[in-house]
Amino acid sequence: MRTDTKLALAIFLVSCSSGAILGRSETQECAFYNASWEKDGTNQSGVESCHGEKDKRRHCFSTWKNRSGAIEMVKQGCWLDDVNCYDSSECVERKENPDVFFCCCEGNMCNEKFHYSPEMIQTTSNPVPPKPDLFPTLLYSLIPVMAVAVILVISFWMYRRLKLSSPPLLVPSQDPGLMPPSPLLGQKPLQLLELKARGRFGCVWKAQLLNEHVAVKIFPVQNKQSWQNEYEMYSLSGMKHENILHFIGAEKRGNGVDIELWLITAYHEKGSLTDFLKANVVSWNELCLIAQTFVRGLAYLHEDIPSLKDGHKPAVAHRDIKSKNVLLKSDLTACIADFGLSLKFEAGKSTGDTHGQVGTRRYMAPEVLEGAISFQRDAFLRIDMYAAGLVLWELASRCTAADGPVDEFCLPFEEEAGLHLSLEDMQDVVVHKKLRPIFREHWLKHTGLAMLCETIEECWDHEAEARLSAGCVEERIISMQRNTNLIAPDDILSVVTMVTNLDFPPKESSL
Repeated sequence: MRTDTKLALAIFLVSCSSGAILGRSETQECAFYNASWEKDGTNQSGVESCHGEKDKRRHCFSTWKNRSGAIEMVKQGCWLDDVNCYDSSECVERKENPDVFFCCCEGNMCNEKFHYSPEMIQTTSNPVPPKPDLFPTLLYSLIPVMAVAVILVISFWMYRRLKLSSPPLLVPSQDPGLMPPSPLLGQKPLQLLELKARGRFGCVWKAQLLNEHVAVKIFPVQNKQSWQNEYEMYSLSGMKHENILHFIGAEKRGNGVDIELWLITAYHEKGSLTDFLKANVVSWNELCLIAQTFVRGLAYLHEDIPSLKDGHKPAVAHRDIKSKNVLLKSDLTACIADFGLSLKFEAGKSTGDTHGQVGTRRYMAPEVLEGAISFQRDAFLRIDMYAAGLVLWELASRCTAADGPVDEFCLPFEEEAGLHLSLEDMQDVVVHKKLRPIFREHWLKHTGLAMLCETIEECWDHEAEARLSAGCVEERIISMQRNTNLIAPDDILSVVTMVTNLDFPPKESSL
């Protein structure tokens, strides 16, 4: 009987423990709240049903702020699989004095109530003061120790000062883990939502950072150099400009072989100029707006500005200008992105080890395809201008201003060399045959497009020294928009014959 009793007791204990393990509460619904519900087009509050992959756990979360003692609710809802939320039936923020309070939990509607309960560090009671007769002895003993400590502190301060005088985190290192999280992102929940694009160096996700959408570009660790170069370019003095993609922060995620390098920037729903032109045509005014803001950003990038509030902005060559790297904001103004191949030019400093034949083949200038470029600042800027001419041609090909059909979107040289072209194909078309994408006859019958075509030809000139600068192209676009607005429809035919004699801004603005 004793053996049977033991067996029955063991079975009972196993079944109890199994029930406890399997009894983990499944999260099906969470309390929902969105402070910016009007902007996002959602309900302000209610209940959100949680969905996810079968092997992933689901949680609820709450985020809020403390406004002078009053709670300001930010967002509540479902949260995807997060080890920090496991087996927590209550939503409790335990970090001490965070900027934004965040908690997560498991169980239906567990985020209806949330608490702030920081983990307090216990302090020891006041030490007993030393006996008066021991004080001189302790003082004499501590003087040498204090002197050594002061010397160490001064040495460390001098070391840090010298180290921080160079750009932070920009020197190549063997361990990407040396980079701390960006201060702007610390303790803020960042959740990937939707994969938007894949490229040579990684992929781009739409993500949620508190109340706003952001773009997260994820590099595998083997492409660390591209991530680090892009981070360096965004961190240069003076790189905040309305026509350059807004940079938010950079982080290292994961450990060991699973390390990923993240670059967080503003998110623009309209996406790249390539994607927009595939799905849309543009009016004359829209073409002028996109073209002008695009070349304005490029002109600012190329400019050397010595006296800005945050320091000296060096000239920067992008080296991968293409319509895929031009993003459109909601108002159709353009901004330039993707600085993984960019070079900065500082007086008296070398550009470092670089390879001349980089970029996207379709947009490579003749001198790049030949491998015969001069490693000087102006040579690299002229390479950008060649590619800019091709981007402007793409815009012209989808414009409805001319009296004629609008072609389906195609990339530069797609008609001449096909969709999947090799380096040899491009060398044959661009260098040997000296071909360029064609202008349709009806474009040249529209005053503005005719002016734009002439400007494009001067951007992609075979001789690099003959190409226009970005600043000059911006002036020309402003001029051609102004001139076309002044011309009545009845005057167009007579003006077209005089296009080459129009008063363009002087070509002395070229590089």
